[in-house]
Amino acid sequence: MSATSELQATIEALARQGAGILAADESGPTIAKRFKAIGVESTEENRRAYRSAMLSTPGLGQYICGVILYEETLGQRADDGEPLPQLAARQGIVPGIKVDTGKIPLALAPGDEITQGLDGLAQRLDGYKQLGARFAKWRAVYNIAPTLPGRAAVEANAESLARYAAICQAQGVVPIVEPEVLLDGDHTIARCAEVTQAVLHEVFHALHRHGVVLEHMLLKPSMVVPGKANALQAGPEEVAAQTLRVLRRTVPAAVPSINFLSGGQSPEEATANLQAMNQMGPQPWLLSFSYGRALQDPAQKAWQGKSDHARDCQNALLKRARLNGAASVGKYSEAMERGD
Repeated sequence: MSATSELQATIEALARQGAGILAADESGPTIAKRFKAIGVESTEENRRAYRSAMLSTPGLGQYICGVILYEETLGQRADDGEPLPQLAARQGIVPGIKVDTGKIPLALAPGDEITQGLDGLAQRLDGYKQLGARFAKWRAVYNIAPTLPGRAAVEANAESLARYAAICQAQGVVPIVEPEVLLDGDHTIARCAEVTQAVLHEVFHALHRHGVVLEHMLLKPSMVVPGKANALQAGPEEVAAQTLRVLRRTVPAAVPSINFLSGGQSPEEATANLQAMNQMGPQPWLLSFSYGRALQDPAQKAWQGKSDHARDCQNALLKRARLNGAASVGKYSEAMERGD
């Protein structure tokens, strides 16, 4: 199969109406923090057991079309010995992989950050494909302050995202482009909209420069929301209106699907905001989700690191997946009324 055919087949599997992507690509320090909150030690076996329980959730593939895995998980196996990427694929869930190697301070730009991981990426992708990965994810982060992000950070992160996406497509791997404007701070929703618009404009300018085929990528942006320390928070209708206004100004219609990150929102907030966007009429792209905490928090609290709680973990995950699947087609309210 040619790289183009591979990319098209993966996009068709990922851009599926009523389904979204599970972000289960937490790094070692991040998963340790999540486990600490529920009183569980972050050992390799505990991480394997938890992710195995998630991916073996009966019926999960109805609402989850893809899963972003951490490199460790790509090589792990379920209790019966089945490789976890194969387990996901058997559920109808496309396995993907986080390929950036994390963020560091941007030199001579206090407060700004840059993401690393381009060196050797093509070779790593070859190995990841052999383990079952069909798409990849790269996250860039942007801090908001009166003078942040600086122009250098906006341009440098856009360039890295575009280079990553071009390398992925050359290898037959669909890139998820994730520019995350962080929720931290006391900024207004208008300031978030201003920064998000500047970031997305620069990202798509860079993607064009590098020849990235927009039909064979997904965008994973943050929603336009006030900083979490701002006293004036926004309801779902305002978040939806501000977010869609920015997206219509910056994201070409050729992009097949926009899968929002939750970015520290509560599970209920993230779902309600997605629902509001999908109730504002047809858009050029599918509007879906690629949530981590907003899908996993209830599941982790139900699991508690205990094997006999695996079914409770699965039920909690399936409920959030089902509700977000409903929100992605504008039917969250109906699902809640039914008691889903």
